[in-house]
Amino acid sequence: MTRLLALINLALLIAFPVAWAAPLLRAGLLPFFGLAEISILSGIAALWDSDPALAALVAALAMGAPYLKILSMAGIQFGWLSPRALPLVKLAGRLAMADVFLIALYVVVAKGVGVGHIETAWGLWLFTGCVGLSLATGWATPSRR
Repeated sequence: MTRLLALINLALLIAFPVAWAAPLLRAGLLPFFGLAEISILSGIAALWDSDPALAALVAALAMGAPYLKILSMAGIQFGWLSPRALPLVKLAGRLAMADVFLIALYVVVAKGVGVGHIETAWGLWLFTGCVGLSLATGWATPSRR
């Protein structure tokens, strides 16, 4: 079981970068983004022009936290890191989930004020699935060896 969890966890090293480049939203008329499709990478690039600090925070939550969690979880699963580190690893996963919440909140707010047309794209589902799978592997990994 632990071997399967480790393989799923390592597969996320490939799945997350695909999710970062995949379209999250398709936007018609948004004042903030002049894009037809918005991905995590294009969103961070657009945000960098107006607010570099917020762009860095989003990059850390969307990209840094998931990779930190995957690599730390692999360390626990392969015995290179103590299982006592699992609560900190799970915290990194929760920080990554915060990004999914922010994207969902953005969609709701933009639809609510009627600023153009927004529809979710397959990348949002992929990113949410990656984060959820990462959380599930963390919960399923035994805290003691």
